[in-house]
Amino acid sequence: MSASDKPRRVHFQSPEYLVERLDAVAGLFDKDRTDLLVEAIREYLEDTAESETFQDLVAERYYDDQLEFETVKQLVGAETAQRLRLLKADLESEPFDLTPPDDVDIYTGETTTVDPTNVSDTSSEQ
Repeated sequence: MSASDKPRRVHFQSPEYLVERLDAVAGLFDKDRTDLLVEAIREYLEDTAESETFQDLVAERYYDDQLEFETVKQLVGAETAQRLRLLKADLESEPFDLTPPDDVDIYTGETTTVDPTNVSDTSSEQ
């Protein structure tokens, strides 16, 4: 058993009717209350970690330096955390200073120019 698998006592209050229902379900499955609670928490955390909304929130907080990498790893798993770490490093790096080639026209047909000072205008001219 690893240190993270070591049982830890947790105390919380719950409405009595939920505890009664939990005990009734535990009795049906011949399990104890703790086993069902641990299983329910594990499933909830796994489902939450897979949620796109949750992953977006974790990424946003990580990119804003509100979450440490180790916390991110606990929340979304090692693989997703590593992907976020690489993306964050990429976002923080300086953009490449590449000059466009002179001998290649990358645009075909008409082009549209956008005035960045007039951002509120959502109509497009073509």
